[in-house]
Amino acid sequence: MNPANPERKAPPNELGALLRHWRDMRGISQLDLSFNAGVSQRHISFIESGRSVPSRQMLLDIAQTLDIPLRERNTLLLAAGYAPMYADGAWNAQEMQSVTKALGRMLRQHEPFPALVMDRYWNVLMTNESAPRFFNCFIDMAARKGPRNMLHLIFDPDGMRPFVADWRAVSNSLIQRVYRESVGRVVDEQTHELLATLRAYPDVQPDAKSSQRIVETGAAAAAMPVIPIGFVKDGKVLNYFSMVATVGTPQAVAAQELRIECMFPADDETEARHLEMIDAVQQQH
Repeated sequence: MNPANPERKAPPNELGALLRHWRDMRGISQLDLSFNAGVSQRHISFIESGRSVPSRQMLLDIAQTLDIPLRERNTLLLAAGYAPMYADGAWNAQEMQSVTKALGRMLRQHEPFPALVMDRYWNVLMTNESAPRFFNCFIDMAARKGPRNMLHLIFDPDGMRPFVADWRAVSNSLIQRVYRESVGRVVDEQTHELLATLRAYPDVQPDAKSSQRIVETGAAAAAMPVIPIGFVKDGKVLNYFSMVATVGTPQAVAAQELRIECMFPADDETEARHLEMIDAVQQQH
């Protein structure tokens, strides 16, 4: 195949439209894309107009430059008439075994603090033992039907919502996290549906602009390098913050879409009370 041949026509599945879509999403001009991807601007124009189809490697280079997620790179490859390159199996498929074993070790190492693995839509896939123990200190987790979604758990008035301190700031901050932490900064249809269901809960701001109010979290939060999420237990607030990790250099769709979230006490008092609370739960069982 000669990638520079302008006579080779693109298949009728809109490769050019997809490429323009991603350029627009990233705010990159044809000139900037050509410079960063090492492809002539003329050839990019030919691809977008349907006058030519790039080689498989050229298309992958363009996708890398545009930071297109692996799932959508497969779509781009199909649009160009190539087979998908990135495995799209389940997160716990056999080929993911080395990753899931590593995740299990990470979760165990984070005891006695909550840690969990989620997919791109915040559905919980794995947890350490402390995660359900922590939430059981507030609600009966066994009474909640699966699959469990961390955002719904926090936003639900029958879930953790009554125990969340500074609810307005926390809800706005979490909604912004959905946008900020979406894979490849792609807010797809299912993510939009998730956001709509979250905003349908009581006392949730109707749009993302309300996120400006997260700065009004009080003097205690302002003095910290992170915005904590507080949970009220026995009239006192336990402050936590999260660290989020992803799989480095993923080569499978499922691996790229995994997110590991570890909760840490934000202060010494919270750490001491957390250990007491978890010990009490363990003794009950």
